[in-house]
Amino acid sequence: MTVTTGLPRPVLDDSVRLTDDGVAILDRRTFPAREEWVLARDAQEVAEAIRAMVTQSSGPLFAAAAGLALTGRQIADRRVDDARATLASAGTALTIARPTNNHVRDAVTAVLTAPDVVRAASSAQLAEAVEAAAAAVAADYRARSAALGAATVELLPEGARVLTHCWMDTYLVELVRAAAAAGRQYTWIATETRPYLQGARLTAHTLAEMGQDVTLVTDGMVAAALAPGSSLGPVDALVTAADRVTMDGHVINKVGTLGHAVAAAAFDVPFLALVQAPDPQAATVADVVVEERDGLEVLSVLGARSASPLVERGWYPAFDVTPPRWVTTIVTDRGPFAPDRVAQYHQDEAHRSSR
Repeated sequence: MTVTTGLPRPVLDDSVRLTDDGVAILDRRTFPAREEWVLARDAQEVAEAIRAMVTQSSGPLFAAAAGLALTGRQIADRRVDDARATLASAGTALTIARPTNNHVRDAVTAVLTAPDVVRAASSAQLAEAVEAAAAAVAADYRARSAALGAATVELLPEGARVLTHCWMDTYLVELVRAAAAAGRQYTWIATETRPYLQGARLTAHTLAEMGQDVTLVTDGMVAAALAPGSSLGPVDALVTAADRVTMDGHVINKVGTLGHAVAAAAFDVPFLALVQAPDPQAATVADVVVEERDGLEVLSVLGARSASPLVERGWYPAFDVTPPRWVTTIVTDRGPFAPDRVAQYHQDEAHRSSR
């Protein structure tokens, strides 16, 4: 449960809404310059919105949950076998929209395997069970993000200067709330995050909305910010989300994270990677599809071409992989783990379940 802190709720904390007409998704490609909503009228359109970067980070989980709830409503009057087939097809479309982050995969699995969903004897019962399961998945994600935020605050002292990269979404919001609940205030440095500028538009905006002191830097300034003698002052920690953490401690996150982690290690700045849990289905990086997007995307910024018209090729790996040697701590909803011990998260879970 989210702790009430008196902080304003940022706009992006409520950016997916299930309506009578479909799933309304705040378009993060244009926010905050314009507050526009994309209406997805079925799960396939939700998947396309995820693929097209209308929403990113935690957003696809909430969008996928809403997309399944919408599908449930749309199959309520069908034959139950047809309803289940349509629901499974929706789940597949959502899962493969963007493959690197496992949030959507896990959300879809949780909904489709919920006991009431499995036991439903009619399409009407199935629809009701799917909507309830989707709401439970979204609520659980928020609760676990709050626990993750609280665990991170335990590692960051009052007055810490924190450098972050890209957009941590719900993790960031809950971290700021947990800090406020603990009576702590941090100073933030945010990267702009090319080419979609999530850090400049989403992270910095949300931090400012929540009353935080934030300074924006370009991605190429990170090593200079981390270096001793920076005019910004000493950085106490590099803190990012992780789109995926493997069982052997590799961190997959927005491209640029690897370089920032290496620079942080060079200057003895701890790197905290935040994830609710390591992925038990990814023993190593070989088990993760690391998405590459169209290289033409790096030739423009927010729809305006920034490269010379003579340049025809770009390269855009959307994520990179940071080996455990460059990661200080992986923070989960059950607390911190050293990278080489992160598999213990699930071993502890199995031990508790066997009691």
